[in-house]
Formats: sequence, structure tokens, C-alpha cells
Amino acid sequence: MKKGIFLTVLSGTVMLFAASCGSETKKEENNPSISTDVINVPATASAEKAEPGSSPVMTFTEEKHDFGKITQGEKVTYSFQFTNTGGSDLVISSAQGSCGCTVPSYQKTPIKPGESSKVDVVFDSEGKSGLVSKTVTLVTNCNPSTKVLTISSTVIVPEEE
Repeated sequence: MKKGIFLTVLSGTVMLFAASCGSETKKEENNPSISTDVINVPATASAEKAEPGSSPVMTFTEEKHDFGKITQGEKVTYSFQFTNTGGSDLVISSAQGSCGCTVPSYQKTPIKPGESSKVDVVFDSEGKSGLVSKTVTLVTNCNPSTKVLTISSTVIVPEEE
């Protein structure tokens, strides 16, 4: 009896899965397709291809920084410097630290071609110890659209007296 119930449930699940896959296909057939060339080129919002070199390019002086040895509870800051070496305005839409202890800040206005800017990162070592590595993920209108910056440190726990 248990086998019969299991087979009934299993066959119903398979049919439900197959039906849901079929409806996805119909939805896609009714929607006009958008070329991935247009989606992947942030310099254009039309169906025309962008000129080569017209996209913004975020060129960093360095993408990793090691604070070295710091004392637990210390807050340290580093500025990642970059230049827009592309041919159009660069926009950072978001910057997210890998944890609450890593807080980035950045320019909210467009960075013109040839202009430089920075992403400031504050790391709070409270509650951390040993070798620590954290990241900041930037979302931009560059291609690729994400850039990951890395900070690291060796956090020393002070001896109690």
C-alpha cells in the first residue's frame, strides 16, 4: 500500500514538473528576444552595437590591500584609487561589503572618461582575530558589471593584564 501511494505522489510530481517546464517555453515564445550583444554592452540602450572602446572601464591602481598587523577593535581605512579609462561615463550603482565589518563608500555621480575617483573601505576588527580577508563587490555599468576588491589583515588580540 505504501508503495502505491509513493508511486502516485511521484508520478504526480513528475507531471507537475513537466507541465511547469512547458508553460515556461510558451512564455518565451511570446516575448521578443533581446540580443545578448545589446544587454552586455552598457554603453548602448538601443538595438545598435556600441563603438569599440566606448564603454566605461574601471582601471584600479590595485585591487587588493593588506593592512598588515592591527589590534583587535581597531578601525582601519583604505582608499582604492581608480580611473575611468573607457570612452563613456562610469556609474557605480552599488558597493557591498562581504560582512557588516567592511563598509565601502563611493562617488554617487558619474565619473567622466579620464577622471579618477576612489572607493573608501573601512574595516572594523572588533571581534575578529587571526588572518582575516574580506571583499567589497562593486556593481557598475562596465563590462563585466562587477568588480571585487579585497582587503586583508592579521588581527592581534591584546593580552589581558
